[in-house]
Amino acid sequence: MTEKTQFEKLIEKARLGGGEKRIAAQHAKGKKTARERLDLLLDPGTFVETDMFVLPSGHRPGMNGSSGHMTDGVVTGWGKIDGRLVYVYAQDFTVLGGSLGEAHGLKIARLMDLAHQSGSPVIGLYDSGGARIQEGVESLAACGEIFTRNVKSSGIIPQIALIMGPCAGAAVYSPALMDFVFMEQENEEVDFNTLGGAELHAGESGVAQFLSANETEMIAKAKGLLSYLPSNNLSPPPYHPPNDNPRRLTPDLGRIVPVEENQPYNVIDVIEEIVDDGLFLEVHSEFAQNIVVGFARLDGNPVGFIANQPLVLAGVLDIDASDKASRFIRFCDSFHIPLVTLVDTPGFLPGTTQEAGGVIRHGAKMIFAYAEASVPKVSLIMRKAFGGAYIVMSSKHLRGDINFAWENANIAVMGPEGAVNILNRRELAEADDADAVRDEKVQEYRDKFANPFIAASRGYINDIFEPAETRMKIIQALDSLQDKRQPTSQRKHGNIPL
Repeated sequence: MTEKTQFEKLIEKARLGGGEKRIAAQHAKGKKTARERLDLLLDPGTFVETDMFVLPSGHRPGMNGSSGHMTDGVVTGWGKIDGRLVYVYAQDFTVLGGSLGEAHGLKIARLMDLAHQSGSPVIGLYDSGGARIQEGVESLAACGEIFTRNVKSSGIIPQIALIMGPCAGAAVYSPALMDFVFMEQENEEVDFNTLGGAELHAGESGVAQFLSANETEMIAKAKGLLSYLPSNNLSPPPYHPPNDNPRRLTPDLGRIVPVEENQPYNVIDVIEEIVDDGLFLEVHSEFAQNIVVGFARLDGNPVGFIANQPLVLAGVLDIDASDKASRFIRFCDSFHIPLVTLVDTPGFLPGTTQEAGGVIRHGAKMIFAYAEASVPKVSLIMRKAFGGAYIVMSSKHLRGDINFAWENANIAVMGPEGAVNILNRRELAEADDADAVRDEKVQEYRDKFANPFIAASRGYINDIFEPAETRMKIIQALDSLQDKRQPTSQRKHGNIPL
């Protein structure tokens, strides 16, 4: 066996990061190293590393047997996932705790520049104690350089963050600026901005869109997400030849969705019945569960779904639901992913808590997002759409392209029961049999004001059909809109009510 050259020894030392003892310590915590994670993420043999020999500020190369580092605490480069080019960086906790110093940050920034100019997704794997305290303002400056590139790339290339260890301090704002954040439940060290763990940020703060049991599951989910996304804003979403018949009927929807408006059901069951092969990737499943968003395919093409969830708060819209839907709508619009909206909502959540929290401002975000979106927009009112929520949920009035309703849907300013209690309160108070009078007036209100044929007669609903035709009708609508062109006004940007 020939002795290794000095150059080979340097490469080997750089690839060991903080050394074998620190790698062993990383494994003892149940965590993989940066390079092991990249091996799981990328197609075998496709990783090409950049800036391997960049050192932390103030460090000199550890050559000729010296114990000094031969690299900084982040591995950067590019590779392929299912044959598609992606740019990746993985923080290496074995080197200075993965802390983000000037050289570390600029290494990431240079990689992001490459991703931006090549029009390829960027994926960051985070495992870091945060900004490097001993470097002072230089480490903060490096964080700012990354943030600027996050903003520059937003809406141009997909940006995905995988939180696989600590992520604290100023450095947390880079993942927060990215499109999707994954966090891990299993590892107790996983943190975000020094407060709480994965469950808090997936379920309460809403920062994380995906929660995974462990690193392996997280990486598999990230690959699944990428399969729905284009490489950049100038490329079409990836088409997969379908196995599912685009004219397949969906009679089970009549069973899944109860006729009674106040009976709950799981809208995910509806989505899975409609989409190709029943495959739906829910996004933000732990946050604002009264609305569901996520990706699926219809006739082989990626589609973004937004749907009220009657299982939670009867599917009302509130502050968090508005924020969740708005951001998802804007992402899909940025990357040419058509939107399908399933509507079954009694309106916005009333109450002083929502008012004080700014439900009007947050609801306005959703209006802005739908009205601004120029991708194909198809909506279906399944049971009810009342009040402002009717307008907000991709209505014709917010430039919805094709708007459908099931034959028994109710569309009105408010529910028939509530309307009758207001409009006929004196008559009900004087009636000998108030319940019988109420039932009569409710039916009368449905016939005159709440049924979908009223909206259809004004051109607000394009077609009314039975639930069994749902998949076929939505696919036909999207097919007709595949070459949609919608000119926009010349302006720097709109002023969304943030």
